[in-house]
Amino acid sequence: MTPPYHPPVKRSVAIAGHKTSISLEPLFWDMLREAAARRDIPIARLVAEIDAERIRSQTPPGLASAIRIWLVSQDNAG
Repeated sequence: MTPPYHPPVKRSVAIAGHKTSISLEPLFWDMLREAAARRDIPIARLVAEIDAERIRSQTPPGLASAIRIWLVSQDNAG
């Protein structure tokens, strides 16, 4: 795992066939990769699921924020 204090890294992910860029700190990319592996799904599919959940929110946050919140809440739920 990479050190926790590192600037965000931008990566492209396809959601429903549309590419979007997401900037997350390496720690969150590691957590996202691990969460997708636990579910045995690609990262893009997990991001799409988080995005769909985010959009249904009354006040949707940005996608990167939604991913961070989802990851932290999943980590604390287990």
